[in-house]
Amino acid sequence: MCAIYAFLRIADDISDEPAPNADKRRQLTLWREGFQLALAGTFTHPIHAALHDAIDRFDIPSRHLTAALDGVEMDLAPAIYATFAELKNYCYHVASVVGLSCIHIWGFSGLRAEEHAINAGIAFQLTNILRDLGEDAESGRLYLPREDLERYGYSSERLQRGERDDGFRELMRFEIARARSFYDAAWPLVPMLHPAGRTVFVAMARTYQAILDVIEQRDYDVFSSRVQVGKCRKLLVALQSLPARWGW
Repeated sequence: MCAIYAFLRIADDISDEPAPNADKRRQLTLWREGFQLALAGTFTHPIHAALHDAIDRFDIPSRHLTAALDGVEMDLAPAIYATFAELKNYCYHVASVVGLSCIHIWGFSGLRAEEHAINAGIAFQLTNILRDLGEDAESGRLYLPREDLERYGYSSERLQRGERDDGFRELMRFEIARARSFYDAAWPLVPMLHPAGRTVFVAMARTYQAILDVIEQRDYDVFSSRVQVGKCRKLLVALQSLPARWGW
């Protein structure tokens, strides 16, 4: 898990550094080429040996990590999505493929486990998008599909100004319901995971779902301060997740 995290962390750091996008793309191309060499057993970076071992030991399809690099590159382009189908594709590349890699490390059974893992990644990323809506708008990034804004009569300009009117509330209710539908589609993954991974997944899913609860409790105010789950709620989530280890 640490090797996978380090591999993706380095790619994210390249994307986030204060440099022209052309330079970032060149660095990501080199990182991608190094990954391909590592798959063949030629290590050009200190993490490559551990990464190769993890992929080989847990039989992680390399296409998932390749797709994750595609997702990092997608973040270099303007965040403009006309439809939910486009946003869903983005969520798959930046979140679902990470989950698909994780379930190979945790261990799983069941023909539909990967389908549920994909839904979990989409649910997590939609939650991140809703939580960070205000911050992203300030930096000129808008992940909500244009078709959704138009449906509820809300504009990107109003979002950048942090306007929280009835149209915005209706929009947020719709987006939160959509995110919850993906959590519902992901929950069948739980009994398919081996015990240790089952506990981690349940804790993650419940914590992220709690973020949606907090957004609602704040009357959809994602502008004045960062939405966070309180320590007591996190502790409760952790305690509630323990029985999943034993299949209770």
